Amino acid sequence: MKTSGHVLIIDDEPALRKTLARVLQQAGFEVTTAENGEQGISFLENTNFDLAYMDLRMPGLSGLDVLNIIHTKYPNLPVILFTAQPDLNSAVEALRRGATDYLLKPLRPEIIIERTKSILASQQKEKRKREITAQIEELQTELKGLESGESQEVKQTTPLSDRFLKRGNLVFDLHARRLNIGERAIILPPTSFDYLLVLARHSPNAVDYQTLVAEAQGYQADAREAQELTKWHIHQLRQAIEQDAHSPQFLINVRGTGYRLLVD
Repeated sequence: MKTSGHVLIIDDEPALRKTLARVLQQAGFEVTTAENGEQGISFLENTNFDLAYMDLRMPGLSGLDVLNIIHTKYPNLPVILFTAQPDLNSAVEALRRGATDYLLKPLRPEIIIERTKSILASQQKEKRKREITAQIEELQTELKGLESGESQEVKQTTPLSDRFLKRGNLVFDLHARRLNIGERAIILPPTSFDYLLVLARHSPNAVDYQTLVAEAQGYQADAREAQELTKWHIHQLRQAIEQDAHSPQFLINVRGTGYRLLVD
């Protein structure tokens, strides 16, 4: 499967914008560049992008400010932030607000190309998996309808099957990217939603740290990095969905391996 996509680069340094655009264009991607956060948001309003690269520190709107706007208006758009001034707190804050990744300058061309291909390929793969899952669910529903003589009702209900994923009393709205637990609507950061969705698709089996990062964020991390990233998002998820985050019922730690989702 060929990986392609339209990438938006937001950075106030002209030389870096030009270099990064050339690297990605030579790798086969369509690229648009913006010189500040305001211009980047303007482009997003008129063009569909598959991935955004953005400097953390810019005059005017900062990278974190733009990240907030993107994940409010375009929650499915992956965003990679980069900076020349490493700061662990900024990295954690970026991930907490839904950034897909956080890179340090100077940006290495091979890393940029690998990250871009990995994230976009993962998006294409997940989209195809959702399509196949929806087709299977529709066929299963149709088969049950045929067996019970309710084929007319099936025709009315199957169009929704590609939108919702149900695990116990957890219902994922894949279009709106929202979660309901029974009658309770849960608001989750975009990346944390993806982590929970991965666990739900594998449930009740355990998912190791590296698989979680690969399927939720679209790139390969080493074991230690994957464990740290996963721990952060599981912490966020437990705070949001567990009655007692210190005694979880849904998100269960599999010591030394990863996590699994247990539902009724």
